Amino acid sequence: MQQQILHNLRGRILIKSRIMRVLILLFKVIKRIYKYICIFFEQITSFILMKLNGVVIDSGFRSRGIPSVDVTLGGSFVIGKNFEMNNGKKYNKIGRQQQCFFIVREDGKLIIGNNVGMSATAIICDKYIQIGDSVKIGGNVVIYDTDFHSLSSNIRNNDETDYFSTNRQDVIIENNVFIGAHSTILKGVRIGENSIIGAGSVVTKSVPENEIWGGNPAKFIRKL
Repeated sequence: MQQQILHNLRGRILIKSRIMRVLILLFKVIKRIYKYICIFFEQITSFILMKLNGVVIDSGFRSRGIPSVDVTLGGSFVIGKNFEMNNGKKYNKIGRQQQCFFIVREDGKLIIGNNVGMSATAIICDKYIQIGDSVKIGGNVVIYDTDFHSLSSNIRNNDETDYFSTNRQDVIIENNVFIGAHSTILKGVRIGENSIIGAGSVVTKSVPENEIWGGNPAKFIRKL
């Protein structure tokens, strides 16, 4: 009798286990289908959003999620071939998820080269930012070519004088650079070809080519 009960119990457990496996498989299939549908519509929406902001886009543009784009009249934004980006909570889940932000102010010029990839990146261009070919930008990186405000408290207290007195300097990121997640690239910085910026770095001065830099403020670590 006990053996029969145990046999029946094992049978029920086996059936429940099989049902659970089917449900898990079904859930994963539905999730994948939903993801592809979302990517399809997000891709279209992102492309339209870019074009309505006057962005010049070459072939191979791919967007997962929808970025925030604001190109002011007089600003210029150009993207090269095979550009890829991840936006929001669903893609490249490494923490601190957000949209990509592309803010190009009046007279600003933002140029992104070919084969560039980024996730949850914020680029604020007041003057001139150039990103070369085959650059990889990790999650939550920010790139600024401006201080946003004057360093003088007297000037800073007046919105008009503050804006026109703010220090703005070009940012140049050369080909094949890799910028680690959560890094900050500040005004006036040039990052040389093939160089690597460690995760969480704050780059305040230019980095020569073929070097690894990291820290806050970022310092030389070693040659490549």
